[in-house]
This record gives sequence, structure tokens and C-alpha cells, in this order.
Amino acid sequence: MIPAEAIVYRPNVAAILQRANGDIFVAERINIKGAWQFPQGGIDEGEDAETALFRELEEEIGVKRGLLEIVQRRDGYRYAFAKGRLKYGIYGGQEQTYFLCRFAGADEDFDLDATHREFASFKWIKPSEFQLDWVPKFKRSVYRQVMLDFFSVEFV
Repeated sequence: MIPAEAIVYRPNVAAILQRANGDIFVAERINIKGAWQFPQGGIDEGEDAETALFRELEEEIGVKRGLLEIVQRRDGYRYAFAKGRLKYGIYGGQEQTYFLCRFAGADEDFDLDATHREFASFKWIKPSEFQLDWVPKFKRSVYRQVMLDFFSVEFV
């Protein structure tokens, strides 16, 4: 096991899209049936977190910036990859900035094939309907904290 202080964390953004009625967007990973998550991705060199957010959302789910309004931002969520895995040969985990964004579009505004397909499908749920077992164990502490911080949803 690599000590937490020795891990190099990749800067990352994650987006929670929310409709006016309070429902939030979750997408099912194409390669893992039943694995639902928020869109996320790395911050490229020279990008700030907001730029990365809008780029990732357009790449992963085809949503254009004009349909989104950032409502809240929270930094410092960290997780280490399982079994000491490294991404790009250096990163042992990710440090995420989460954005809560008001989504002003319709389901037709999503294009899961915008670049390379990462998600099989998507759905809208109430925050209280999110299930922690949808995400891998190594990400659960982050999702637990995010759901508490943004929606006061506690998982037992």
C-alpha cells in the first residue's frame, strides 16, 4: 500500500447537473453495467477548473456551455485508485473539484457519442435516490461527502 502522502493526485473536475425540479443527472458507464456516476475528467495543462469542466461536459455528454450555469463549486475531494493502480504512469489518485450546475436544456441536448463514448445511458434522479453501491469502493468516500455537502444526503 502506498502511503497517502506519497500519492500524486491528478487534478480533476466533476459535474453534477441539476434540473430546476431538483433532479440530478447520472450516467451509466459503458463498460460496467449498473455503475452510475457524475461526468468527470482531468484538468489539462494550462486549463483552469472551469475550462476543464465545460470541455469535459461537451466531450463526454455533448452538453454545450450555454445550457449550464455554475451554482456551486467545492474543491479538495480526493481518492486513490484501487490496488495501487497508476494513471499515465504517475497518478495514484485524483483530486476533484465538484461543480453543481443548473441545466437549462432538454434530454435531446445530450449526445453520449459526442467524442468517444463513455456512457451507455443516463437518467435523472432525486439526490436521495442515489445509491452508493453504484460507484467503485475506492470512490465511495468522495461520493458520500459530495452528496452530504451538496444535498445533505447521508449514507448509512
